[in-house]
Amino acid sequence: MHRSDTVHSESVNQNATPAPSVWLVTGYRAGERGQILALAEALGWPFDLKELSYRKTEFRTSLFRGSDLRGIRLQDSSPLQPPWPDLVISGGMRNEPVGRWIRKQSGGRTRLVHIGRPWAKPDQFDLVITTPQYRLPERDNVLQNAMTLHRVSAERLKAEAADWGSRFMHLPKPFTGVILGGNSGPYTLGPKVVESIVRQANRMAAQRNGSLLISTSARTPKTVVQVLKQAVSVPHFLYHWQANDEANPYFGILALSDELIVTADSVSMLSEACATGKPVYMAELGGYGYPMRPGRKTAVDFRLSALTYSWMMRFGPKRLSRDIRLVHNNLLSEGRVVWLGESFTQRTDTGSADLDHALQRVRALFAY
Repeated sequence: MHRSDTVHSESVNQNATPAPSVWLVTGYRAGERGQILALAEALGWPFDLKELSYRKTEFRTSLFRGSDLRGIRLQDSSPLQPPWPDLVISGGMRNEPVGRWIRKQSGGRTRLVHIGRPWAKPDQFDLVITTPQYRLPERDNVLQNAMTLHRVSAERLKAEAADWGSRFMHLPKPFTGVILGGNSGPYTLGPKVVESIVRQANRMAAQRNGSLLISTSARTPKTVVQVLKQAVSVPHFLYHWQANDEANPYFGILALSDELIVTADSVSMLSEACATGKPVYMAELGGYGYPMRPGRKTAVDFRLSALTYSWMMRFGPKRLSRDIRLVHNNLLSEGRVVWLGESFTQRTDTGSADLDHALQRVRALFAY
């Protein structure tokens, strides 16, 4: 049985208006979970973390926009019982029916904030916080941020640098961080792409007489790890992602690297890398019909589901797919990133505008 119901709280002025109570119905993907936590921590309101166990065979509630708990295993999930929260922050299709059910139990009092792409119409939420690749329609309750919310801050980077600095002392500086994502939509992270990325990363580190700090992620295919090991030819540290690993060096790599190479399949990873203020090089993945980097021939590793997704992008409704190139174009035009192999001509301070906008909109729901 897995159950987690951790309560977080901040010190509150006894004479102040009580802060709204918050439930985090956590996402089942790492990117969504990170965004949900980033928003909750920045709000500073007390929150309960609700971990859910999902029934993989239960699609009716999600597909038909229901409002019940048939899609989760109640005995293996955090308790969902009164007092009902003032606010639910969530993400992911499987959590949408749960949010609607909670609001119904509260008599309609609970506000729903959804992060990412909602599968129901936006008007079923009090606020949707999203990014350009989902191509959501303009609505008063839809906040279109340039990048995803994240938990990177100057304070956290300083702490992570202090924690991980001694562990990398045996490696020559400067450090080039390499963050690998995985398959996404029409794009595939396969052996050909990994070889190309590592070859360029080797060259960058060798030119600087430095090292590579490499991390895979939850979506990195196991089939490319061996290729990755064989392709690295410079001093390096390589971390293989593991679930719930307290020794995950991801933020340490962000903190200690002098520059970062990030695969362009993940808006979350790009957002976190840009938040460090360091040079960020996007590494393109090969894809069908929708090249990440127009005008450049990129190796394509075959994946049937990638080919199917490209057909869906071409012939299906836009709401069923995403076009991550819209985010790439924004980042490139603003000077936040360059493609791997190119040089920076300008740099833009990313700041924290996206998170600030999200905080303003959530607080406005309570006139707080």
